[in-house]
Amino acid sequence: MGPAELAEQVRTRFPETLHARGEVTVTVAADGLLPALEHLRETEGLKFDFLSSVTASDWPDLDPRFWLAYHLLSNSFHHRIRVKVGAPGPDPRVPSVTGMFPAANWYEREVFDFYGVVFDGHPDLRRIEMPEGWKGHPMRKTEGMGGVNTQFKGAFIPPPDQRGV
Repeated sequence: MGPAELAEQVRTRFPETLHARGEVTVTVAADGLLPALEHLRETEGLKFDFLSSVTASDWPDLDPRFWLAYHLLSNSFHHRIRVKVGAPGPDPRVPSVTGMFPAANWYEREVFDFYGVVFDGHPDLRRIEMPEGWKGHPMRKTEGMGGVNTQFKGAFIPPPDQRGV
C-alpha cells in the first residue's frame, strides 16, 4: 500500500488526515491521542507497532502553541505515518504514550526538557539533557539565545540576535 492508499484508509477514521510529498499525517486532539495510537497499532492492515520518535515545535503566535509529532512505522507493512497533536501554552500537557510504546520514555523526557511539555502519566518525567537546576526550556522561542565562550581569554561571541552587522 502506498502513501495515498494509506491516507484514504486512515481518513475513514481520522478526517484530519493529510497526504503530501509522499507522507501521511494525522492530526488529533490531545484527549484523542491514546485512542488514535491504539487504533493505528492494533488495526489489521495498519499495525503501526514501532514509535521511531516524538518531536515538538513551538509556535508562540498560534493556538495551540506547541505541536508534537509522533512518527510511527509498521514493521509488518513497511509504511510510515505521523500523528500530530497540539498542546496549548503556557502549561502544555498531553498524555504519556510510554505504556503503549516504551521507547517514548526517552523521547518524552527530551521534549519535556527542551520545551516544557508535561506528559501526564510518564513514569520518570525529569530532565535528560539540561542540568537538574536549569531554569526554563531552551527550545522555546521565548527563551534568549546564549553566547559562546571561546578559548581566547576574555573573548566571547554574543548570541546571534545580539551581534552587530
